[in-house]
Amino acid sequence: MYSGNCIPCHQQDAQGIPGVYPSLAGSPVVLGDPKELALWVMRGQRPPSMPAGRYPTAMTPFGWMKPADAAALFTYLRSNFGNEAAAVDAATVARALGEQP
Repeated sequence: MYSGNCIPCHQQDAQGIPGVYPSLAGSPVVLGDPKELALWVMRGQRPPSMPAGRYPTAMTPFGWMKPADAAALFTYLRSNFGNEAAAVDAATVARALGEQP
């Protein structure tokens, strides 16, 4: 999932492109509330934990992903690239999007 969708912007090592695309390593959005992460990735809804105006680009919404796929991606992001955060389950993603788990 990461290779096919995230690498063009966030790069193979998740360090992003300085001044253009943010790093996912140590990101407060990636490591923070999984519901905020789901809304950001799936709907492009900027999380309150993300500082405004740091990047000139917008997150492309990946609303086509199923909650289970998104949960697997988020778990991957939260447990790789030096990140250490709890796994995310599909029910959490579904609830964040206002769907039935």
